[in-house]
Amino acid sequence: MRIKELCADERPREKMFSKGAGAMSNAELLAILIGSGTKKENVLEVANRLLASAGGKLSQIAAMDRAGITAMDGIGSGRYASIAAAFELGRRCCLEDPGLDKIPLCDPEMVFKMMIPHMKGLDHEELWVIFLTRANYVIHKEMISLGGLSATVVDPRLVVRKALDKRACGIIMVHNHPSGNPLPGKEDLEQTAGMRKAMATFDITLLDHIIICDDRFYSFADESTYLA
Repeated sequence: MRIKELCADERPREKMFSKGAGAMSNAELLAILIGSGTKKENVLEVANRLLASAGGKLSQIAAMDRAGITAMDGIGSGRYASIAAAFELGRRCCLEDPGLDKIPLCDPEMVFKMMIPHMKGLDHEELWVIFLTRANYVIHKEMISLGGLSATVVDPRLVVRKALDKRACGIIMVHNHPSGNPLPGKEDLEQTAGMRKAMATFDITLLDHIIICDDRFYSFADESTYLA
């Protein structure tokens, strides 16, 4: 069915104008970015096909590269550019200062909210360190290590040096699991124990190690894992 044959309330642009973007489905919003359909499919059908190829998750579309998206019938380089630009704008919006740096980090949920914009949808592991004052105010946060699909390695000596340079009294380790399972593996346990020991030598506290997935997290502090 052609998009013009849909009633006005079902056409993506008309629906946005009349009801606002918040009332629209993910497929309808994608349809606006894609712009038009093909000879065989209207733009909503193309958008639904793209969404289905990503398991219904926008984060998976955001992680797709140009080759992956343009391989789909009906989405060429120009339409890929619109989609990629929209996701990048959304990411940058999330990265704008939410004010969390100005209040002490008191629980893992606050750390999750601070770091999820950096880590959502990644297809590789990244390990970040948040450097804190004695009152748990953020001094600085930095990606320390970038790894592959299932592992990242960090040198405790590098983190100790950075913590001393910044006069940090505590740190929080944060890394992601692209697999979607936030439970720590053997290497996570070993790295956490090693980091805690290295920090303690210089009277710096490893306050937590948080493993982030797109919609959940694991806190070593909450689970009393290797931080005592």
